[in-house]
Amino acid sequence: MEKNMTIYEELQARGLLAQLTDEKEIAQLINAGKATFYIGFDPTADSLHVGHFMALLLMKRLQEAGNQPIALVGGGTGMIGDPSGRTDLRSMMTIETIDHNCECFKKQMSRFIEFGEGPGKAKMVNNADWLRDLNYIEFIRDIGVHFSVNEMLRARCYEQRLERGLSFLEFNYMLMQAYDFLNLYEKYGCQMQFGGDDQWSNMLAGTDLIRRKLQKDAYAMTITLLLNSEGKKMGKTAKGAVWLDPDKTRPYDFYQYWRNIGDADVLKCLRMMTFLPLEQIDEMDKWEGSQLNEAKKILAYELTSLVHGDDEAKKAQAGAAALFTGGAVINDDMPETILTDDDFMEDGTVDILAIMVKSGMEQSRNNARKNVQAGSVTVDGEKVDDFKKAYTKDDLKDGILVKRGKKTFKKVRYE
Repeated sequence: MEKNMTIYEELQARGLLAQLTDEKEIAQLINAGKATFYIGFDPTADSLHVGHFMALLLMKRLQEAGNQPIALVGGGTGMIGDPSGRTDLRSMMTIETIDHNCECFKKQMSRFIEFGEGPGKAKMVNNADWLRDLNYIEFIRDIGVHFSVNEMLRARCYEQRLERGLSFLEFNYMLMQAYDFLNLYEKYGCQMQFGGDDQWSNMLAGTDLIRRKLQKDAYAMTITLLLNSEGKKMGKTAKGAVWLDPDKTRPYDFYQYWRNIGDADVLKCLRMMTFLPLEQIDEMDKWEGSQLNEAKKILAYELTSLVHGDDEAKKAQAGAAALFTGGAVINDDMPETILTDDDFMEDGTVDILAIMVKSGMEQSRNNARKNVQAGSVTVDGEKVDDFKKAYTKDDLKDGILVKRGKKTFKKVRYE
């Protein structure tokens, strides 16, 4: 926590707070370390991504200030899918897939929050425990009676979907999330729900349900969505989400994502996502030009270290430095693609287009061909202008450095 600042003041100073139901009460509880709060994570994949990263960092900050986090994984709500902010229906997952994804989440969350027994220790709870075996008639009589359809239809979380069609299945999601809050309040004394700003309507439904059913006060707070200067969600690339799982997004690629963000976004990300002192970040406000590149390197290192550890952050940093300062010099810390016998043609060769596709540098041979013809592809520092250029296993035994443009490269070798 920042010196001479309460945790609430720090969250404000870092630009993390969006909407609150009761600012004074929330500030008092989290400053005193007396809040038991939850954040929900629907298991839509077997890894968390950058969109979840902000929530995990908030949990870490609040736990370090003495508050108790509950990570609620949606083994039940995941069977419906949250319609908030979506224009299409989520694909239905099997129970086996949902349960597997929940297990993957806990392993990743443990890097950020401390699970265990005792004061301040985080709990992981699965809403499958109370949602999967619900008696629907009893649920509608007991919970549905407290919801106004008119008010629900005005909720921001349904706004986009109403234009294209909202299924009755998804319409139930708000009731399910409110019921989660009620259960956590009754079982664990959880009096707060935190989450992304797109969850505001669902969170208000929970506080209202607790008030109606138990005549008790509960609170909700949303954190600012991570948007770039153009108003688009960050954490997406041409290949999809930036994952926290190193098998889905390698530490080097994770580092490079943050190293290459826009100049207008770097200071905001440093404030919202790192644990660097605010005084240090405020000094960077004066930085311009090449100094902003240094700020991006700091951001990339700090976030890679948080997610993957110092060793991987140092490797990613060294790999990037070796490329940009050493040109065609291969470094052990560079991202690598290993080719096997199956990747070679009958004549024992593999062409440059196949190498670019197999290494993930391009999605298709056609795109790879365009880049070769445009003169933006080099191998070991030499421009490749023939898209039929092929390499033998011996050529690749020690590895070659394939580079497209200034920022995309791979070490490719045969094993």
